[in-house]
Amino acid sequence: MQPDTTLKLGDFEFASLEIPASIPFGGSQRLAVHQLVGGAKVVDAMGRADKALTWSGIFMGTTAPDRARYLDTLRVAGLPLTLVWSTFNYLVVISEFDAVYEKSYQVAYSITCEVVQDNTSPVTTIAAAPVDQAMSTDTASASTLAGSIGDSTLSGLVATVSSAVSAVSSFAKAAQSTINGVLQPIAAAQQQITLLTASASNTIANVTTFGGVLPGNPVSVAASKLTGQVVAMEQLGDLYNLRNVLGRMQANLGQVNSSQRTVATAGGNLFDIAQKQYGDATAWTGIAKANGLTDPFVQGAQILTIPSLPDTTNGVLQA
Repeated sequence: MQPDTTLKLGDFEFASLEIPASIPFGGSQRLAVHQLVGGAKVVDAMGRADKALTWSGIFMGTTAPDRARYLDTLRVAGLPLTLVWSTFNYLVVISEFDAVYEKSYQVAYSITCEVVQDNTSPVTTIAAAPVDQAMSTDTASASTLAGSIGDSTLSGLVATVSSAVSAVSSFAKAAQSTINGVLQPIAAAQQQITLLTASASNTIANVTTFGGVLPGNPVSVAASKLTGQVVAMEQLGDLYNLRNVLGRMQANLGQVNSSQRTVATAGGNLFDIAQKQYGDATAWTGIAKANGLTDPFVQGAQILTIPSLPDTTNGVLQA
């Protein structure tokens, strides 16, 4: 941890070298394992068993012995203490405290705290990967690589990809038709890369002697071939890199709507569907965009696509 990290145990606040580089946390799940006849197994989870929190540091300065002795007093008292750092919050009892007096101004220590209760707020969900940021970064890389390759057709195709990406405000909420509008120019660029890669590979392979110099050929012809081979080698590396970047973009787009669901409805309205699916009626706009609808009232029987993430435009349908 950084020296400026706040680490407190009860009313004692650690500082400077007293703060450890790290504090391991976690534990195990107590299990009752029943081995049945035939090899079947039944495992009952009996509850968490948090590991003891252990760390070490060094007290420095004229107050070093007194600060170490104060922590030892807390150990002797055996009372529950609040241990906090960063977003972690525990109720603990000091089970071990070891101090080594080295100098009047230097005392090394290690401490072990038994966890009585974990008061840290649990993390129950993980935010989705920032696909918009990934697409923006890869688009910039693709444009740079296309420029270095120097093929006008490829540069134009990558420019089309860039325009398509820029037109999407949020890929996480985009309809499949919108995503397809980005995938199509990426596929076209990949095709051109395949052609250019084959051409560059052929140029490099078309060598019968070192440097492409053949007996009886004019020097200018040999030099031209050699130059072409060097350029092809440089292009080939950029082509492979660009292919990888565009492939990553395709993969990211393929994941956007992979967790979409569908629901069948016979009439009704998108407000009720959004409330049922997301717990938020104002998220109806995301369902509307995913299905090419502008009216929240559904006419007749339809199968609607439900995006994995709700819309956050507060019930305002935006194009």
